[in-house]
Amino acid sequence: MSQHIKAFSLRGCPSLVALSLACALSGPLMAQDLQPVASVQPGQTPSDAALAHLFAPKGALRVSINVGNPILASLPSETGRPEGVSVDLATELAQRLGVPLELVTVKSAGSSVENLEQDKADVGFFAIDPERGQAIQFTPAYLTIEGVYAVPENSAIQTLAQLDQPGTTVAVSKGSAYDLFLSRELHQATIVRLATASGVVQGFLDQHLSAAAGIRQQVEKDVAQAGNLRVIEPHFMIIRQAMGVPKTRGQAVADYLANFVREMKSSGFVAASLARHHVVGASVASAED
Repeated sequence: MSQHIKAFSLRGCPSLVALSLACALSGPLMAQDLQPVASVQPGQTPSDAALAHLFAPKGALRVSINVGNPILASLPSETGRPEGVSVDLATELAQRLGVPLELVTVKSAGSSVENLEQDKADVGFFAIDPERGQAIQFTPAYLTIEGVYAVPENSAIQTLAQLDQPGTTVAVSKGSAYDLFLSRELHQATIVRLATASGVVQGFLDQHLSAAAGIRQQVEKDVAQAGNLRVIEPHFMIIRQAMGVPKTRGQAVADYLANFVREMKSSGFVAASLARHHVVGASVASAED
């Protein structure tokens, strides 16, 4: 599912150290203005038009938006248009590049990764993970989120260590950051992979599993709705959310996007977006992340 949003350049490009990009073009660069350009060689600084083409070779900037993670985005039924911090960042990036924006919405992190792998999107929002990092170049993190477990109220499980035992079953969202993490960290428990993050707790209940894993906001919401469940403290992981592009797009694109994220954090843009969308359960990542 994709939605086209015309994004026009409202101001000049920021002066980013890694690229030393010049200030904005005299007018907004639209898809019809883009012409094929030669690839940028190492050590070269691309022009504005060349950089826009490297990011969006098909004209529009196609950004994968995961509406299955409420921290990042949601899809309100009354509007049918995705909104959230990832949408705000995508819109700002397209404006700075001077190209139209196309939002490609999915319901899981795994599908968002597939969008980049299958050239259905140019940019995405992902939790940083070494497995994903084989093909995706991540920016510094812009958000941190806690991964937690939920168990039945009467469960004997009280600690994280007690979860990794023979016979223990843990529900996760297939392809999520915590699926990848727990696949490496759990050696005796059995992981049960479900289609979407929003369906993990219900699937755990329906299948009478030992525990459900997910991001704190979603898990605590589901625990409150279901009743007779509790959250195991402390968190089992810190999920570092970043933007990402295919490594095949080259270092110039990766550097620009990394500096864009750094500015969005330091300027207060990310914090303001979280507040505007009433997001709880996430923190703006530190400058070191």
